[in-house]
Amino acid sequence: MKHKLSISMDEETILALFDKIRQSKGDLRNKSHAIEMAVKKFVEGNQ
Repeated sequence: MKHKLSISMDEETILALFDKIRQSKGDLRNKSHAIEMAVKKFVEGNQ
C-alpha cells in the first residue's frame, strides 16, 4: 500500500530532479517515482 507524503526541497534540487526525469527516457515515470527510487537506493545502501 502506498501512502501520500509531503516534502519541501530547495528550487535547485527540484530543477535537478526534473532534469534527471527528462534524461531517464521513461525509466523514471514522474516525480513520485523518481523520489521513491532514490529513497529505496538510499535505504538499501545504508543497511
